Amino acid sequence: MKAIAPKIGTLLVGLLLASAAMAADPYPSKPITMMVPYPAGGLSDTLGRLVSTNMAKHLGQPVVVENLSGMSGAIGAQKVLDAPGDGYHLFQASPNEVILSPLANEPVKFKSEDFRMVQLLGTFPIVLLARNDLPANTADEVVTLARKVSKERPLTYGSVGVGSFYHLMGAYLGATTNAKMTHMPYQGIAPLLKDMGEGKVDIAMLPYSKQYQALVEKGSLKIIGTLANTRPKSLANLPTVNEGKLLNNFGFSIWTGYMVKKDTPDRVVEQLNKAISATLADPAVRKQLEDQSMIVASPMTQVEGNRQYARETTIFRAIAQFVKLPRQ
Repeated sequence: MKAIAPKIGTLLVGLLLASAAMAADPYPSKPITMMVPYPAGGLSDTLGRLVSTNMAKHLGQPVVVENLSGMSGAIGAQKVLDAPGDGYHLFQASPNEVILSPLANEPVKFKSEDFRMVQLLGTFPIVLLARNDLPANTADEVVTLARKVSKERPLTYGSVGVGSFYHLMGAYLGATTNAKMTHMPYQGIAPLLKDMGEGKVDIAMLPYSKQYQALVEKGSLKIIGTLANTRPKSLANLPTVNEGKLLNNFGFSIWTGYMVKKDTPDRVVEQLNKAISATLADPAVRKQLEDQSMIVASPMTQVEGNRQYARETTIFRAIAQFVKLPRQ
């Protein structure tokens, strides 16, 4: 017994030292995956690759973008939630994936509260687009046309999927103007714009991108106006839909931010927050984000980020309930 006791003591000390070493393991000590829940080549992918490259410099580890689309971004979101909450799986999120998809898609089992905000990236103005030959050139004319054709052939509106922000906006437009419209979901913005250019979709409400100007010049689509209460500085030449008579207080923008599982340690979230904040403070990065028409966010603390996320969740759940967003 006397010979065994020292061995047990030595073993316990060894285990304690090993545990302490593991606890003190610096973060990050390996590459980080940034999940972008849409196909490569789109706006979300462009943002992710721009931010990830600079983030890697501040973290001292590669930040690898992974694209996984489907179910309004919920498939990518679920993959992040299925991974350990250790900060090595970062989710590039918007209301589409983390708030609205769980409300609209029956197979989605996670809740908004399963994520926590690390840092907001920024917001995008939303614009009302129409196929080029749609017989309406103002927001009021679009509403009037939608009401008129409701019984004949309802106006179609496209989105990036059932339960997406853009689906919600279309449903909200119809509900607030008493116009029946038909939803047409797509896997991404690129195929939606292609079909709009071919006259297969009437309208869409999407985050503004400079690529739209090329499509306007090509004659594929037209920009009716922005969904803002006042004209954004970057789009001062475009009217807002609120400048008409039929869409008062129809003001919306969409945010993009970085999130992790809610049980990710605070010290890890703080490290990620600092790296993203430093990235956004880089003049070259800010310029590239602003060139994409993004209004870049200011640094946020964890408390501020989670408060904003909770507030946004409440707002969008209320709108979804108002329009009776159907579950698929």
